[in-house]
Amino acid sequence: MWIFSLLLTFGFSNNMAPGLSVFEVSNTITENSSVLSEKKNLEERILNEFIVNTDSITVSYANSIIDAGQLRLRLKEELRLGTITLDYIKTAFANHLVDDIIPHWYGTPWSFGGHTEQPNQGKIACGYFVSTTLRDMGLQINRYKLAQKSPVDEAKMISCGAVINNIVKDTAEKAFVEIDSLTSEGLYFIGFDEGHVGYLLKRKGELFLIHSNYLAPVSVCMETLKESRVFKRFSKFHLVSISHNETLLQRWLDEGMVL
Repeated sequence: MWIFSLLLTFGFSNNMAPGLSVFEVSNTITENSSVLSEKKNLEERILNEFIVNTDSITVSYANSIIDAGQLRLRLKEELRLGTITLDYIKTAFANHLVDDIIPHWYGTPWSFGGHTEQPNQGKIACGYFVSTTLRDMGLQINRYKLAQKSPVDEAKMISCGAVINNIVKDTAEKAFVEIDSLTSEGLYFIGFDEGHVGYLLKRKGELFLIHSNYLAPVSVCMETLKESRVFKRFSKFHLVSISHNETLLQRWLDEGMVL
């Protein structure tokens, strides 16, 4: 089977005259052994590079999780000493999640049943992307239970009793205006009716959707909310703050259970 694959790879099937015997095919392969050897070496280098890069991502991600734990301990102590405010913690939490945890996941393929725990290894559904990254940020969350809930129930769990804004509009343009008016700088959870979930980030006045996208590029990505094709498909949204949710952040600091 592997010989047949190599023949197709190098185009031998197109270059050989019809009716060649097995012996003649064997001779053709032998004559091109140097080409095969070069191709094999190239494939091995690519494979080794992939393994190294994958291991590098795994190590980097593990370090980001460790850093999140150290950040939590440091912020908790500084808050106790009164050297920082909760507003500082809100920003620090959102920045580490958005800039250090989540970027490892960009490009990880989407799948409806995907539930990988490692970025760029396997596939991940939208709910598991949110629950896994929140867990790896240090929130005490059962990622399976959270990911398997409906978008509105996910919003309820993450809210810890905080206000959930339900937006219902007949056009994406009207929904965008409403969402823009309800948000300030920071990170939010956004549920799309009964069909999708992700993060909503407002940074420097612009709204971004961070999610495991089931449309192109069919992977975890960040895109502007206004241009998101997924956003344009829905008219009902569930919005709850993450970085402005003091109860949620206090549970993070104290390692209290969220779910």
